[in-house]
Amino acid sequence: MKILITGGTTFVSKYAAEYFVAKGSEVTVINRGSRPQITGVTHINCDRTALGDRLKGRHFDLVLDITAYTEEHIRTLLESQVSFDDYIFISSSAVYPETNPQPFTEEQPCGYNSVWGDYGMNKLKAERYLQANVPNAYILRPPYFYGVYENLYREAFPFDCAMQDRPFYLPQDGSMKLQFFNAYDLCRFVEILIEKHPEHHIFNVGNRDIVTVKEWVELCYKAAGKTAVFVSVSKEIPQRDYFCFYDYEYVLDVSRQNDLMPDTVPLLQGLKEEFEWYKNNLNSVYNRKKYLEYIDNNLVKQ
Repeated sequence: MKILITGGTTFVSKYAAEYFVAKGSEVTVINRGSRPQITGVTHINCDRTALGDRLKGRHFDLVLDITAYTEEHIRTLLESQVSFDDYIFISSSAVYPETNPQPFTEEQPCGYNSVWGDYGMNKLKAERYLQANVPNAYILRPPYFYGVYENLYREAFPFDCAMQDRPFYLPQDGSMKLQFFNAYDLCRFVEILIEKHPEHHIFNVGNRDIVTVKEWVELCYKAAGKTAVFVSVSKEIPQRDYFCFYDYEYVLDVSRQNDLMPDTVPLLQGLKEEFEWYKNNLNSVYNRKKYLEYIDNNLVKQ
């Protein structure tokens, strides 16, 4: 296939570019050239909101839009005079209000989520603009991505704790639920959509299996070859001061995805792969939060 990928230098978009190059596709990426490019891609070096005539007259079998966060991002790409057969937009589960009944389903009304704020609303506006202008586009709504090339300080945090043989400071009893989706499974599902062109055009994507915070940490330590020891932290202490997820529990109904792709990467397997990459690429994770500093200064008993 001839594929246009927005991004291509960090986490999900980088993984996707590498995945489809390895599959033999002709991959073009749009990014500002601030980081090294994946070997084998054609690079369009610009901000996606200033495309000019760089895509004028070009045709792609697939536009895989991973970095659209606003309506403007969608609009400027569609106005670039590019043509395509399929368009897949990676949106977000943040488009579901936290007041909706759970698990969130694709048929539920979307709107403002007070946890995610403008991020979720901007994703929703981008969805609606795309639907109005490309009715046959596919929209995917993931929970938390994880896997190789993860550049946010999420799994890296318990990995660091494990490698330093530290106890893990756990929000209360650790029963808050989390749902994940591996970047590899996203690429597999994209292939399925292009092959089958299902009738539905909006899909929640994610693992069927849900884990608690405590179970997730245990798996992260296990991936690093260690066993987690926990210290419970009371609810009075703001969770984001010492932990890498908001105090917000939600679950997506992924039945529609499972009808097409019933299996996903087991979480432990995916975490082991991520850890093997991370321990050799410590500097690839940016914007490291000062969780350990906060723990040492405020939670460790003197």
